[in-house]
Amino acid sequence: MPFALKNRSGGVRPAWSALVVALATAAVVIPFLFWRSTWFGSPLSDREMDEYLTHLDQPRRTQHALSQLADRMIRGDRSVERWYPALVQLGHAPIPEIREMAAWAMGQDNRVPEFQHALRDLLQDSNPLVRMNAALALVRFGDASGHAELRQMLLGMTVSAPASGTLRQERSLDDVVGAGAVIARVESPAGKVEIRSPIPGSLGRWLVSDRSSVRSAQPVAWIRPAPEVVWEALRGMYLIGEPEDLDVIAPYARGVPGMPAKVALQARATAEAIRQRTMQQHSPPEP
Repeated sequence: MPFALKNRSGGVRPAWSALVVALATAAVVIPFLFWRSTWFGSPLSDREMDEYLTHLDQPRRTQHALSQLADRMIRGDRSVERWYPALVQLGHAPIPEIREMAAWAMGQDNRVPEFQHALRDLLQDSNPLVRMNAALALVRFGDASGHAELRQMLLGMTVSAPASGTLRQERSLDDVVGAGAVIARVESPAGKVEIRSPIPGSLGRWLVSDRSSVRSAQPVAWIRPAPEVVWEALRGMYLIGEPEDLDVIAPYARGVPGMPAKVALQARATAEAIRQRTMQQHSPPEP
């Protein structure tokens, strides 16, 4: 199906469609979620872009190409549209880090309906970082489909035991952990099985004690979201948040230990935007 580069029709409520334009970059900037912290500065030729975006045998090269593709999209370089079909296909790549970057890159051009459809599909991805990037990217389209994911970003994530056995804690409370970091192991009859943090953040709470017996799929720990995760979720909620989200935003507005001041400021701005939007929606029409 050819890519139709046209403006979206429908799906954006007039009350906040202008905000989507005014805050165009507000919800697709999670560098640590898709390895953007790695420098991919050396320019690639068109031949290299063709190769790296279609051959995934060297994932770092594909990430390099995705980084440069997104940068050129941000600059308004229309010549990169030739790689848009490949970008959509990378949303199905077997490597999670590539899907994360693909979701982020698709958020850089909200004129493309195929990107919006692909991002909605990525909300069902097994990897939480892919889902987060997809939810944030969809905000650029005036699409609130990822609302539940943004709310989850504020709540943090519970980690469950992958097998039955004896839990061996590897981290202490409040330890900072990256996505994929080992926080514990389960000693099962089949051997030791690692428990990894699904998101970047810190170890907020153990739900079972060290050396306890655990069952497969039993919740064992809660991961507090990293400040960057919270900040980006709040910026997305600024545009698509609902009154029922005020309860999870309020603690951040009051100030959470370990969170930078910008998080509290954004939380207050987000809560106010939600209240104002709600008032406008319930105001009687002018005669």
